[in-house]
Amino acid sequence: MDLPCQKIIWGVLPAIRAAIAVDLVKCGVSQTQAARLMEIAPSAVSQYLSGRRGYRVEFNEEAKEAIRSLAWDLKEGRVENLGNRICEICKQVRGEGDRCGTGQESPEP
Repeated sequence: MDLPCQKIIWGVLPAIRAAIAVDLVKCGVSQTQAARLMEIAPSAVSQYLSGRRGYRVEFNEEAKEAIRSLAWDLKEGRVENLGNRICEICKQVRGEGDRCGTGQESPEP
């Protein structure tokens, strides 16, 4: 049985990372520098760019724009908390109140 969070970990997050890596390289960032900026291994960036990892999700325009903006901000050194920015994109992809892609509302804190 797949838990809802597993769908995010194995599907959505790799797709977001792949899109960020692609956009960074399009902005002229090397694969090694992209890995450093994204705090991941260079081999992961290589797999994202080759399509061997992270291409299971189709993003809407709002998410694509957020990803482009994050890539540019990473390149320019304007990202203080990468995890928070990726989390916001993930929320856009799955719906703000949707708990990890389940279609269920998140419980109140």
